Amino acid sequence: MTTVQFNIPTIDEGLALDTEQVTNNPLTDTEEENDDHVLQITFDPHVQAARRRKSSIVSVDEMGNPLLPNFFNDHNNNDSGSSGDKVMSASAKSSCFVHTLLEMRNQFVPVGGGNGSGREVEGKEEEKRVVEAHRNPPFMTKSELSDMVLGVRELSKHLASIQIKMKVRAIMILTKTLDKALVGYTRRLVEWLLDGERGSKYTVYVENVLEDAPEFDVEGLVKKCPRCKSRLHYWNAELCAKRPHTFDFVITLGGDGTVLYASWLFQKVVPPVFSFALGSLGFLTKFDFCTFEDALSTAIRDGVTVGLRLRFEGTIMRGIKDKKDIDTDMDISDEIFSGAALSQPTHTVGESFIVLNEIVVDRGPNATMSSTELYGDDMHLTTIQADGVCIATPTGSTAYNLAAGGSLCHPEIPAILVSPICAHTLTFRPLILPDSMVVRVAVPYDARATAWVSFDGRQRIELNKGDYVMISASRFPFPAVQSKLDNKDWFDSIRRTMNWGSRPRQQAFS
Repeated sequence: MTTVQFNIPTIDEGLALDTEQVTNNPLTDTEEENDDHVLQITFDPHVQAARRRKSSIVSVDEMGNPLLPNFFNDHNNNDSGSSGDKVMSASAKSSCFVHTLLEMRNQFVPVGGGNGSGREVEGKEEEKRVVEAHRNPPFMTKSELSDMVLGVRELSKHLASIQIKMKVRAIMILTKTLDKALVGYTRRLVEWLLDGERGSKYTVYVENVLEDAPEFDVEGLVKKCPRCKSRLHYWNAELCAKRPHTFDFVITLGGDGTVLYASWLFQKVVPPVFSFALGSLGFLTKFDFCTFEDALSTAIRDGVTVGLRLRFEGTIMRGIKDKKDIDTDMDISDEIFSGAALSQPTHTVGESFIVLNEIVVDRGPNATMSSTELYGDDMHLTTIQADGVCIATPTGSTAYNLAAGGSLCHPEIPAILVSPICAHTLTFRPLILPDSMVVRVAVPYDARATAWVSFDGRQRIELNKGDYVMISASRFPFPAVQSKLDNKDWFDSIRRTMNWGSRPRQQAFS
């Protein structure tokens, strides 16, 4: 087994941005993170400039050429090599854990202008058109989506079998602030992280509501450890959304819901998540809090094994027709398949969310069953007449999908799980689709009632007649720290939480 040391630059170290740059960073002055930065992604070494899209994966220099460190393509054959060959330093302009590794995993050719050897986009208007066409992640071509999921899939396979050393400076702690016991555990963890010589290495972020919580007792913590005053900071949802690169490491104290909340906070880039089991079940929580000192010390000193969990991006497409103009004889399939060719647009982009577990379309408060249409890429798959349908990730296969009769799915399987909820037919069985497929669930114009969509159990939104939700693999996976290599702890989780496969053993013949 190879251990790779991977130093992720942080703002605190001044590697990514100096003090003046942080002060003048547009992210601190705007409401949303701007995708129009110098970080780009290219999956195919022969790709043309017209197929580039904005992302936070590849750092480029002023001329537009990627800054590429050497990756460990032959890491299995270099165990006897010098330690210097195994030490890699991330580019100063990219501090995203997953996406910097994607950069290092793939081989790129220079792209952009100047005297570089890459192909240039001819004309400023063409370059502007290409950038604008790829500004919204859901709208990828089939080839682009396939390239993206393949890149994440290959990286996940490599990460599952190695240990990675990270240079941790900023640690975010996420817990249930309404649970007094968990607030006490959080106080204990913060005190340990900031104690003694160890405390000079880390900056710890806790949720801002704990600043005034008597169970957390900030004043008592500062009296006991004066350096805590300068090393203890507070995070909120806005900071996670706008500046996810602030954190090198996320520690969750709770159950699966706390891990899901971490995914919800980081709708784009997600730092590695180290989860302690302090909840009810714990499919996603891999570590025992009773031994948190040894677990964290070992992880930081020897490295961690990271499993990349597939996430979905769900985008609501709103029909632009007024209710009075809706005709029950209209076919929404024509609008979905021929929308780009129609002279007048039929839909506009609505809300968009990234989920770790599932996207559910159901009947909501309506007393009757819902009627929706299911599409896969450019095919109509079936009409769903049921209470609803659950579109789940492999991670979500043990959640709502399982309750709806879907299959358990190992997290390394790249799949989209489709499970009907109380279908009014015996022939609609659960489906497993490839992760490169774009799934759409639409409310037809002749439906008797509307439908409702929820994202990881949050943000329930009504879908009117003519609306649909578009679901595809997200380019921002969820990096979860594993307790064992190759995601073997997944089998431990289903045995521990569900007694999977347990029964009295059949006796042998006497």
